[in-house]
Amino acid sequence: MYDNGFDWPAFLRRWRDEWVPSEDEAMDLAEEEAALDELRPVVAPASEAEVADAERWLGVRLPPSYQGFLLAGNGWRLRDDSIYQLGAAHEIGWFGDPFGMTPMYRESIDARSTEQEVLLAGMWERALQLETDSDMSYVLLDPGDTDEDGEWALYVYKGWSGEYPTRYPSFRAYMQRRYESFHAERAPLPDFVNETTRARDADVERAREEALSGRWEAARDLLAVAKRYGRPGAAGMLGQLDVLTQGVRGGSYFGGLVADPRCADELVPVMALAHALQCLPGRPERPFALGAETGDAIRAAADETLARVRDGSYRYAPDGDFGQAVAEAREAARWGDTDGAWRVIRAALPSWTPPAPGLLAPLGLLADPVLGPVVTRERGRELLATPRAGRPGMVPEPVPDLDPPGLSWVAESGRWNAPYGSWRCLWVEGVEPEALPGLVGQGQGQGQDEAAGLTAPPVRPDGWFPHDVRRPGDDSAPWEDRAVVAVGRAGAAGGGTGSGWAFGFDPAARTHGPGRLFVSPAAEASRGGGRAVVLWIRRGRDDASAMFHLSVAERGAELFAYTLRGTDVERSGTVPEDLDPERVLSGAEDAERERRLLVAVQDAYGLSLPRHALVEGILPELTTRSWNRAPREGEVFSYARVTGGRPRT
Repeated sequence: MYDNGFDWPAFLRRWRDEWVPSEDEAMDLAEEEAALDELRPVVAPASEAEVADAERWLGVRLPPSYQGFLLAGNGWRLRDDSIYQLGAAHEIGWFGDPFGMTPMYRESIDARSTEQEVLLAGMWERALQLETDSDMSYVLLDPGDTDEDGEWALYVYKGWSGEYPTRYPSFRAYMQRRYESFHAERAPLPDFVNETTRARDADVERAREEALSGRWEAARDLLAVAKRYGRPGAAGMLGQLDVLTQGVRGGSYFGGLVADPRCADELVPVMALAHALQCLPGRPERPFALGAETGDAIRAAADETLARVRDGSYRYAPDGDFGQAVAEAREAARWGDTDGAWRVIRAALPSWTPPAPGLLAPLGLLADPVLGPVVTRERGRELLATPRAGRPGMVPEPVPDLDPPGLSWVAESGRWNAPYGSWRCLWVEGVEPEALPGLVGQGQGQGQDEAAGLTAPPVRPDGWFPHDVRRPGDDSAPWEDRAVVAVGRAGAAGGGTGSGWAFGFDPAARTHGPGRLFVSPAAEASRGGGRAVVLWIRRGRDDASAMFHLSVAERGAELFAYTLRGTDVERSGTVPEDLDPERVLSGAEDAERERRLLVAVQDAYGLSLPRHALVEGILPELTTRSWNRAPREGEVFSYARVTGGRPRT
């Protein structure tokens, strides 16, 4: 009666003893459409002789867990799914593929098919059918799909669903899942309390303590089981662990915790962000579902939160010492120092206290447009591994910083933030980022509000680059070349901040490079007294050679500039020896040219760019004045504009 130590008689008795009618069954009983004994599972073991007769008739030895089941129950009444009755030993038989499923599944088999796909294609003709009553559904044991213990895989095929059958590694695994589903369906019933529910509820409370103590993996294992049993709070807690370790994505779910006002402030913003990321521009709006019944106040607040998440105005602002650390971290991250911001948050994590028992971590961080990208999946795991709310425990080893020093990383060929192969950047010495609109912003000038031209970056749908969702084209003249730049504070080449440079970075310049009307913004940007540096790089293509432009100005006057196209150089002013392209590129292979030039500029001025902030698109943006001058009298300027539309019929 046992398979590998599993006690089938005890398992089935416990199931029967815990059985109570579901809500639907209770209605049938009340309307006298069913009798209690017609619904309750029956424990009626088969004899060893009956099992032996079935094996003799079938010509196979049944797998261990199914044998153990028959010797303990010999059939089972199931009312919680589309399978209603498992047959007794004398009622089972070969399926025989009566609906011709085999050819359809074998048609899809090719050299790339997995072993599991091949097994499934052959399952229909060799499977053993176990159910005797169902809603167009079948329970099939496959003797061709076995494991080292002699167990046969079990498939449940719902003929009305149009879906692939669900696979379980054994009959025992299938019955365990049905037992869990039985519990989950009855979990909302107020009187459904038994030894199993009390044990799983104790696991939920234990998981909470494990999570707050930094042992999140142990907590996750406990919660995963409790969730399958439908225990209150398990799904919401597990959802918090998932979103921190796997990232914000569509379907982020926190169960009934969102109905608690104390939890809603942490959880609803994350759900709003997941919703916003899934809504592609130009597509119909989907309803913002919270996944639980909530009061009108929470629903109204959720809609307001969604609007603030979308327009970039949402701010995570918890109370106490942790809230002060969050504000400090945001100030660092908003200009690009995401590594410094994470160090501030990490140091303050032990002071975080959950406003409600169901909360395990400061999830609101993830929805903040500036701080959310700081908490990567690796840092999310570090957060969970850090003891919080006064719990003791070991502090984990910090994850490595994300930003490489200097500028040479921009020459890497991997995915970052310049997929179009052309980018440009302006650095201004001795000013804060808020001053850039007054120096180079479109429509800005002396005496105006310096930061008025900065705008929050738009929320990007999943998989989009920041410049893919920028605002529509402006009213610029055809000759103008206004850049949309991400604005931040540049750290020193060796890492950190304090070099005294603000920058504006355009990851995808709309023009191919400096042309006849180009005027470097460096001179105008340096009129406050410090230096200004402009870099413009275009990577080579089949139809165009690589281009590298450098211009440097100080106190409103250009000191020098050069534009390198292939091997041709155009110069103005005296280029310092350590920046001279002929000297810097001497003996360099084509693949090394960009990196060498960047290192030379980096070393000469101590410049850098924050890779993570640029990749994630979290920096405020500025539309600059044109990098081209207007055509002078007598100059010819031509342009072509290509527009798309439906062809005429």
